Amino acid sequence: MRVVLLSKALVVGAYQRKAEEIARHEDIELIVLVPPAWRDERGVLPLERAHTRGYTLLVEPIALNGHFHLHFYPHLGRRLRALRPDLLHIEEEPYNLATWHAVRIAKRMGIRTIFFSWQNLLRRYPPPFCWWEREVLRSAAVAMAGSETAARVWRAKGYAGPLAVIPQVGVDPEWFSPAMERLPQPFTIGYVGRLVPEKGVDLLLRAVAGLPGDWRVRIVGSGPEGPALRRLAERLGLSGRVSFEPPVPSTCMPEVYRGLDALVLPSRTRRNWAEQFGRVLVEAMACGVPVIGSSAGEIPWVIGEAGLVFPEDREDALREALRCLMEDHALYQSLRDKGRQRVLERFTHQRIAEATVAVYRAVAASS
Repeated sequence: MRVVLLSKALVVGAYQRKAEEIARHEDIELIVLVPPAWRDERGVLPLERAHTRGYTLLVEPIALNGHFHLHFYPHLGRRLRALRPDLLHIEEEPYNLATWHAVRIAKRMGIRTIFFSWQNLLRRYPPPFCWWEREVLRSAAVAMAGSETAARVWRAKGYAGPLAVIPQVGVDPEWFSPAMERLPQPFTIGYVGRLVPEKGVDLLLRAVAGLPGDWRVRIVGSGPEGPALRRLAERLGLSGRVSFEPPVPSTCMPEVYRGLDALVLPSRTRRNWAEQFGRVLVEAMACGVPVIGSSAGEIPWVIGEAGLVFPEDREDALREALRCLMEDHALYQSLRDKGRQRVLERFTHQRIAEATVAVYRAVAASS
């Protein structure tokens, strides 16, 4: 079976391990189409070629780069006519122009399609987005959702076809692995990700401002909230204990996690957004780093019993969770072990690839 996977997410080198794992299945010939780069509030992320064995990785020109709902691939029709796949797997939301455009082209060519969604809020969209969404839901052979909540959203919106719950990408447990040893140092608390209000980094700064003991905070990422967060750290008297670091390539992330004693994801729900997964959680857990997350969106499901969850927007609860982790060595060691084990059981690239290939085979069997 020849499968074309269209995914802007796979410009990230670490995520390409999923493609390698899919391609290990002998009945799958995989071609991955990615844009040359992707833009968001963090800046421009160019294509990283990190894991490209066993499949074909092709660069596909993109129009309206950085516009999440309106970008598309203007030459996709020409590419699909040349490749003639049996299946087109589109890792985009069904209300996006890129998805509708790709599904429309594939339908004309008799190519069956799969769409992927993280959307875990039941939202109604104005035209033309609702028109695109309706057509995609009618035309797709299968839907994939990143969480059970997202799956319920699409059932509520009327999608009646086959639907599989599979996170978009996993973790390579050999690459994202625990440090051999941690040198004595201040207890290091980390945040990795976008610097935007909904991620709650300001809450983390307020929580540590009242935290006793010897600690420091590393904030790794970029975004429009960066200057305001730096000013907040200064006002709270944290400048000597908090460092702001730019994003690093995905291939360097294991070393970032290994330099932490805890990772915090303090996301807060907004009217039009709820945390859809929290990939940094599983990356940190794979590296044996205990995680603390808010109760927002899918965070409690991702963490399970392998970390600490606090009520979102409660800085006192976050401070207490950090204090417990710093002072209770048995708890700290238990969460290191439980986090790693949870990733091995649920969130590796291999497991996600196996589930994805099972969907491909089911589509082929039903055609």
